[in-house]
Amino acid sequence: MTTSATKQGSLMYALFPLVVLYAGTVALFALTRGNTGNIAVFWGYFVPVIGVISLITAWGNAYARGDSRLFYLIKQIIIWGAFSWVLTILHAMGVDAALGGQKAAVTLILMTALVALLVGLYLDTKMVFYGAFLGFCGYLLASPTHSAILVKIGAPFKVVDPANKPVTMVIAVAIVAFLVAAFLLLSTRGSVAAKSS
Repeated sequence: MTTSATKQGSLMYALFPLVVLYAGTVALFALTRGNTGNIAVFWGYFVPVIGVISLITAWGNAYARGDSRLFYLIKQIIIWGAFSWVLTILHAMGVDAALGGQKAAVTLILMTALVALLVGLYLDTKMVFYGAFLGFCGYLLASPTHSAILVKIGAPFKVVDPANKPVTMVIAVAIVAFLVAAFLLLSTRGSVAAKSS
């Protein structure tokens, strides 16, 4: 196998968690818009996936910044572990059952967006963009009648009648957020390569 093929394989391997993150979010957004019953359970299963992807994709950041990887790991475990603990307590109290399927899902989405923003601000810039994207999805699910924001976002993409195409707009925003995250990942990989040579 040539060096360029190895680098391409390594790059695809590095981008795969981000693909899973954004594609999974878009799929769950579409299911939530379809009022699929018990959708909050699926979002609940996706939260640990987000945490693990956050841990994996930012591992190189700790090295590039010269931080201790042990402290980085401890910070990630504290943040995502505390969030999972809060979700477990809320579930045990019956909050998700009291809210109902879609309201519980929207609440979970917005809480996860805030945690992703927190992780992004302190540990991994890529998660800031994911948290903003997830917050955007939560906003559209919480207030589907207020889709004026879709018109403004749809204009640069030249989408006809974007207010009535929220899934299309979410896909477009996901692609933009993914590209920004991929650029940040590539710049981190470049920093790591420069530091190790």
